[in-house]
Amino acid sequence: MERRNWTLVTEIILVGIPTTRALGGLLFFIFSLAYLVTVLGNSLIIMLILMDYRLHSPMYFFLSNLSFSEVLTTTCAVPKMLAGFLSDRKSISFGGCFTQSYFYFLSGCTEFILFAVMSYDRYVAICSPLQYPAIMTSSLCVRLVILSWVGGFLLILPSTALKVGLPYCGPNVIDHFFSDSAPLLHLACADIHIIELLDFLSSLVLLISSLSLTVVSYVYVISTILKIPSGQGQRKAFATCASHFTVVSMGYGISIFVYVHLSQKSSLRLNKILFILSSVLTPLLNPFIFGLRNETMKDALKDSLAKGWNFLKGMRSK
Repeated sequence: MERRNWTLVTEIILVGIPTTRALGGLLFFIFSLAYLVTVLGNSLIIMLILMDYRLHSPMYFFLSNLSFSEVLTTTCAVPKMLAGFLSDRKSISFGGCFTQSYFYFLSGCTEFILFAVMSYDRYVAICSPLQYPAIMTSSLCVRLVILSWVGGFLLILPSTALKVGLPYCGPNVIDHFFSDSAPLLHLACADIHIIELLDFLSSLVLLISSLSLTVVSYVYVISTILKIPSGQGQRKAFATCASHFTVVSMGYGISIFVYVHLSQKSSLRLNKILFILSSVLTPLLNPFIFGLRNETMKDALKDSLAKGWNFLKGMRSK
């Protein structure tokens, strides 16, 4: 195609779900409530970890970063989806589309690396408890978190830079809630095979490496727990890993399901459902999983609420 015949795309139309005004209002209310609970719940976890000394440990430090990445994931995707429920023209600027896509996948990549880091932390805590303070030092924890965020940043930077440099000459419609990488790439009027291969390889490296480390860590953890002679000791050890194991299973399960079905040319409707699971439901459930199944977290929340109530009573009495 000759360059002079191109009509360059300046905005992207996100189809989402075609709805009536009444149904759009209902979906707006449901997903707004889910988004509000997600942001408040994960923000509460971060605040509790910062404020309560009982939560000043590597496990909760990693959890606070995971909660932040969940807030970033849902904030990248949900507000634009909410606007689409109430608007007849569901558009996003070309630059906004790439920005949304980049930060969404940045948070997603970072989460997988954090999963592996958190599983290693549980491995050291269960399998080498006496050496745990010496191994999981503050400096190592900070370096691991920096590695997680920088790793996610660098992993998707090359393909994103290549995508931005492509010519996009229409159509400019994506049948999705947000600027997903694959459908956005197929709007380009240029050869995209190298970028598709780069996307595939980077995703494969991330999933296999993080999942392998996570699985190996938990194999050792479970093996060590089963060797504990007392049933009470086993239950206590399992309790320290249960929340993380649940979240990891959800994260990897949904992601693997997405990649398997996308490779089999799954329907657009299924693609949207999986997107809602990964960007809305999982971040929504995380605060409840870590909050309701963690006694230390529940105690910290109760103490914070009690302090807040006493403060309000003191203010009223003045």
